[in-house]
This record gives sequence, structure tokens and C-alpha cells, in this order.
Amino acid sequence: MNASDAPGRAPVRFDEAGPRALALARSTGDEGFDVLLVRDVLGRFTLIVDDRRRPVDDETQERWHSALTDRLGAYITSQPLTLASTMFAADTLLASPRAVPDPLRPPGGAGSVRLLDNTVVGEDWAKVSAPDDTPSGSRPYRTAMYGFKGGVGRTTATAMLARHLADQGLVVLVVDLDLESPGAGPLLVTDDRLPTYGLVDHLVESAVSDPDDLDLVANSNYRARNRLGELWVAPARGRGTDAAPYSYVDKLNRAYADIPGASFADRLRRSVEACEAAVARGDSERRPDVVLLDSRAGIHDVAAVTISRLCDLALLFGADNSQTWTGYRDLFTAWQSSGQAERIRERLKMVASMVPDSAHHSMDVYLQSFRSHAFEHFSATLYDELPADDAVSSSASEVFAPSEKDKTAPHYAIPILFEPGLVSMDALKSPSWQNRAFVQAAYRDFLRVATPLVTDGRVGAIDSEVEGTAP
Repeated sequence: MNASDAPGRAPVRFDEAGPRALALARSTGDEGFDVLLVRDVLGRFTLIVDDRRRPVDDETQERWHSALTDRLGAYITSQPLTLASTMFAADTLLASPRAVPDPLRPPGGAGSVRLLDNTVVGEDWAKVSAPDDTPSGSRPYRTAMYGFKGGVGRTTATAMLARHLADQGLVVLVVDLDLESPGAGPLLVTDDRLPTYGLVDHLVESAVSDPDDLDLVANSNYRARNRLGELWVAPARGRGTDAAPYSYVDKLNRAYADIPGASFADRLRRSVEACEAAVARGDSERRPDVVLLDSRAGIHDVAAVTISRLCDLALLFGADNSQTWTGYRDLFTAWQSSGQAERIRERLKMVASMVPDSAHHSMDVYLQSFRSHAFEHFSATLYDELPADDAVSSSASEVFAPSEKDKTAPHYAIPILFEPGLVSMDALKSPSWQNRAFVQAAYRDFLRVATPLVTDGRVGAIDSEVEGTAP
């Protein structure tokens, strides 16, 4: 029995264990040792101390060990304190690229503190990186369409935006990454035009063989107003072949596996790149200008990789309710605590979906409330605190702290109006549904504001060409 779990003492809970373990790691670092704090998949901790250049006496080891067992209770492993000198190939773990520096520990201190968190799912939320290559160079500009909760109209907005961008003369690729509940594929392309294979096939095949010859994308045959525009779709699920049953569920059960040399995150990146390359091999041989990644909702591995590693911009959908803000607060806090806030915040933009606009519910009042709540949560987690002397400080130019009224800020939401007609409409039976007046009214502001964001500023010149006016 652990000391803190002894009779008469309150047990240590998961939420308490993390801060306590980090405090112990910092105090050990303050004694001049580099340390790595490792948490296993159950949430239990091991403190690894690099003693190879400075030995640790028995008394100090006992003090550290006692502090760990007393403060962390059940949340310690069977070996809560480990010295690097006793480990085989210690640098393999101590120098792991998965370990991240303590975000609150200033550099140049007595000893470094790094954190290595082992999880079953969602680890990529804390591994933010820029997408490979640069947009408009060797790859197109990618936007993730994400909602913490489902049912916020994310997929319909993806379809509207995709067709609008094609109308501007762009080659657009929509990738349906909602593997558990495919939506963008069926919404944008009829069953008879589906490719033989889908994203799930590429994910499974790439783990065991060469998937380069898979038929992954379909031209939706959308007739864009500007005839140069094309709309391509990479569905989650293909139509299969007559040779064998299409075992979608069996494939899905294996799609997320991490395999040595073929992690899920790397396979998902390669799958998206394969879809982009497939469009470039299409009839017009034009590569995509814009890619819209219709992501899985919630704290999910697909969303983690899509937002943290694959996209240049993430549109975050939500409604002004407690479920939305509790969810996003948890996500933003995870980025803050893992030291990723600076790397992710400027690629985010909120979208207020299903905004009411009636005599009983004012759009302006709703949007003001939504943006105020968004500002509150961004300020508490992802934005910087303003220095005491505000803008006159020499460091003010390095501070990212937009005002609540800053329309370019991540928290300043783009609206989509709520339209009851969209709820019951069967889009596949209404091929021109996006041109209906009530649909255009609901998405007008969203399309106007989102278009320059998801095209990385390219749409202005294209619009002037379409209208025949000078740029």
C-alpha cells in the first residue's frame, strides 16, 4: 500500500498526481540534475535522473524515492525512481523525440526537466508541428474542418465551401477523414462515381504493402461557374469491387494501429498526400489548389494528427453552449500545458455554427456572446498575458494577445446562420441545393470571410479574373 493511500489518508487522484509529479521533477532539477518524467498509459509516473556526470548518494536517492511514494500514492510505477547509470542504452529514452521540455521552466536553469507522456489515444495533440513543405510550393494549402461536438454542420459547411471555391476557378480536394461516420464523400459525390477505394483502404494497405496503385479520388463533376474550377473528393469509404465483399468495419478496426516504421500519424499523412497526387494525375493534370480535410469530431487521433500536423489552418466549429466551451477549454489547456500554444494558436479560427436570426433570437446578441466566450477561453489558455507597461514594453511586439474586437483574431468567430430547411434536406436528391436562396443566405458571411483564409489570400486575384475587372 502506498503511503498516501494508507487508512485515514485521502487517496491521490489522477488530476492531483500530474502537478505533484511535475513539482517533484522540478525540485530534482533544481538540485542540478537533468530529469525525465515519464507517465505510463495508466497515468503512473517514473522519475528518471541523469546521474552519469554527477553521482547521487544513497541518502539523496532515499529522499527522492520517499517523496515520490508519499506524494503520488497509487500513481507511481513499481520503480518510481530510476538512475540513468543503471539503465541499458539510457540515451534512447532520455533523448526521445517524444519527450517535451517543461513549458514553465526557464531555459538555462540548474537542471533540465522533460516530460514523456505515454497514452493510448490522442498523443498527437501535444506534438504540434508545421506540415511538411510549404503551401503553393510542393503541396496545396490545407484547411482542417473540425468540431469538438458532432452535429454542428461541419460537413455541410465543407461542401458549401468546396463548391464555392470551385466556382472561383480553383481545383479543390475534399478529404473525408471522418472514418467512423463518413459524410463529405456521400454529400459531394454519388455512389456510382465513388472511387474503388477510400482513405481507410490506404491506411490499412500502407501498413503491410505498397498502396500507390489504389484508386482513391473521384471528380464530383460539379459544374463550377468558372469552368476552370474542379471539385474532387477522397471518400473515407470506397465502393469496392465485385471480386470480394467490402469489409469496411474490419478495415476500420485496424486503421489506427501503430506499427514500427509505419505509425498511424505517418500513414495518415501519406494517405492525404496520395490523394493530392491522385488529383494531379486526373484528366486535367492539375494539382489541387486547396485541400479541405473534413475531420473527425472530438478528442480523436484523426483530429489530433489533422490539426496538429497536417493543416495550415483549422476552422473550429461550435455552438454557444457549455458542451462547446468545456470541450475547447480542455483542448486548449492541453496545448498550453504541453507548451504547444505558440505553435498552434495562429492557425486556428472559430466558426459559430447554427447562429439563430429571428425576432426572438438576435444574431448580433448571439454572436457577441459566442465571441466573448471564445475570447475568454483563448485568453486563459492560448493567448499571452500583456506586460505590465502594455504596448510600450520592449517585448510587446513579441506578445500575442489580440483584443476582443480584433476581427482577424482566432477567437473572433465566422458565423453560419441556422436554417431549418437544411436539417431535413436530402442533398443527393437536390443536386443544386447549394444555390437555393435560404442556403446562400445562411452561408453568405461564412463563405465571404473563410474564402481568403483557406486560399492563403489567392482568391482576390481569381475573383477579379472571373468578374473581368482589374485586380
